[in-house]
Amino acid sequence: MIFAGDFRKGMTFEINGEPHVILDFQHVKPGKGAAFVRTKYKNILTGATREEAFNPNDKFPKAHIETKTMQYLYSDGELYYFMDTDTYDQVPLAFDMVEDAIKYLRENDMATVKFYKDNAFLVEAPNFVDLKVIETEPGVKGNTATNVTKAATVETGAVIQVPIFIEEGELIQIDTRTGEYLGRAKGDK
Repeated sequence: MIFAGDFRKGMTFEINGEPHVILDFQHVKPGKGAAFVRTKYKNILTGATREEAFNPNDKFPKAHIETKTMQYLYSDGELYYFMDTDTYDQVPLAFDMVEDAIKYLRENDMATVKFYKDNAFLVEAPNFVDLKVIETEPGVKGNTATNVTKAATVETGAVIQVPIFIEEGELIQIDTRTGEYLGRAKGDK
């Protein structure tokens, strides 16, 4: 059990049998009245966020979230299939569970799949990926202004803003948490 007075960012707990993650918290001690913990938390399954004040002595069960590194196999148009490389078990997931990660994953790439009570609910791509640019406008010669960017489509279909000197066929590194171009990738894949 977790006391509300022990809340920290990223901690998981259950309310009404559903898992939640703490996004922000603040211990408040007003001049009059009892202290309380102002908390902003997100339902892990639905994505809904809420703000609520709790008594520091309120108890909540800890939500146990399991993470597994799994291999993305393929999509059949509706479901996305991931395989546990230890047991070879395949898990089909709906688009809403893979939506943020799939734009950075190629077939056979590894991803982190999060489970709550043996049910997958979220897929996370690695923090940094190297992807090939398959389509972008050619750079304009003489345009050397700083921070000039253009749209580039990478091999997974994601559209990334890149500097004007990046050309088709180049391998670039992307931060999947922000979707930002980091630089040219080192080496070939």
